[in-house]
Amino acid sequence: MAWVYLIIAGLLEIGWPVGLKMSQEGENRWLGIGVAVAFMVASGFMLWLAQRDISMGTSYAVWTGIGAAGTFIVGILFYNDAATFGRIAGVLMIISGVITLKISH
Repeated sequence: MAWVYLIIAGLLEIGWPVGLKMSQEGENRWLGIGVAVAFMVASGFMLWLAQRDISMGTSYAVWTGIGAAGTFIVGILFYNDAATFGRIAGVLMIISGVITLKISH
């Protein structure tokens, strides 16, 4: 169950950078900040649950890796972030590292 908590934590980690991005638009400032804080709390709680059974280093690396890769994808799909070869290669390396950590655990 700890790995399920960790995956959920990583997916929730995507929400707070999106909330911060939303808050940069004047009319959505407070909504975006609220979204960011809510996702931070939920993600942190799920990480806390996962760390009961998964080592701190592994859980933190997987959590941030899922969050980073997911935020990268959201940025490309919804915020017109660049999808260059180098950026995609970098995210694929992050994903490879997360998979390696899971296999090695």
